[in-house]
Amino acid sequence: MRAMVLERPGALLLLKDLARPRPGPGEVLIEISACGVCRTDLHMVDGELQNPKLPLIPGHEIVGRVAACGGSVSGFKEGDRVGVPWLGHTCGTCSYCRSGQENLCDRPGFTGYTIDGGYAEFCVADAHFVFPLGEWGADAEMAPLLCAGLIGHRCLRMAGEAERLGLYGFGAAAHIVAQVARHQGRSVYAFTRRGDLKAQAFARELGAVWAGDSSDQPPDELDAAIIFAPVGALVPAALKAVKKGGVVVCGGIHMSDIPSFPYELLWGERVVRSVANLTRADGDEFLALAPEVPVRTTTVSYPLDRANDALTDLRSGALTGAAVLIP
Repeated sequence: MRAMVLERPGALLLLKDLARPRPGPGEVLIEISACGVCRTDLHMVDGELQNPKLPLIPGHEIVGRVAACGGSVSGFKEGDRVGVPWLGHTCGTCSYCRSGQENLCDRPGFTGYTIDGGYAEFCVADAHFVFPLGEWGADAEMAPLLCAGLIGHRCLRMAGEAERLGLYGFGAAAHIVAQVARHQGRSVYAFTRRGDLKAQAFARELGAVWAGDSSDQPPDELDAAIIFAPVGALVPAALKAVKKGGVVVCGGIHMSDIPSFPYELLWGERVVRSVANLTRADGDEFLALAPEVPVRTTTVSYPLDRANDALTDLRSGALTGAAVLIP
């Protein structure tokens, strides 16, 4: 099979011919039809996430068809369309797993980080962490739901019942969250890089009541804000924009350092919290909700061997919506 492989952080991915993987007893072999390009992949390639498996096949927004099942797999058969997310394995025995917080597992496995992922023609995955997708939605359009959608949904839940919701960084996750928020009757305020009029217009097309630069103050106090951009300076900016008792949710796995800020921005029972990974319950809940909205993802497709171009476009902010690799 062909795969794009990271051999060391800071280097380009290399296209390689590898042996097709074989599923273990509890695994499924998946023939990949689409794999989303996530900012986490970019953090991996740029060396901002520590200790990845090397060499590594990145990618954790995988859509494909079951090509073979391990001997102890039940619930899947050849030909089923499935999705593989970031959370690829948990220990099942630590205090977090036993208390319904498997996203915080002490001994997890992550697709495209510690487990080879979806920048390839085939992958293997633990069947317990694979989602059945049915036949709703095109493969490329479904791929961003497997991380941008799932993490965005968890962030939205952590934001509470916020009526006025700010989204900082209007990319893959935010353009999905905005649709869900509007479906729930919330007002969306979109914050983008300075002068990014294209992203601001895109946000308005998706129903945002206001869109502007991340340094701007919105016309109304926000009940909550979600930060998707990996920029620590947005934390005090978001705190300044939310009302007393408001919540600022940091939705990324990596963020630059948060600068010091006056205590008065936090005072008034404002809350700053992070969101880490996802649970399988998050996936079941969101994938059932998505067709009800219905969520429509905006994607830009790249052939597998142009994964480096997709990452460059993501890094530069040139994308509208989400990049997707098509083997």
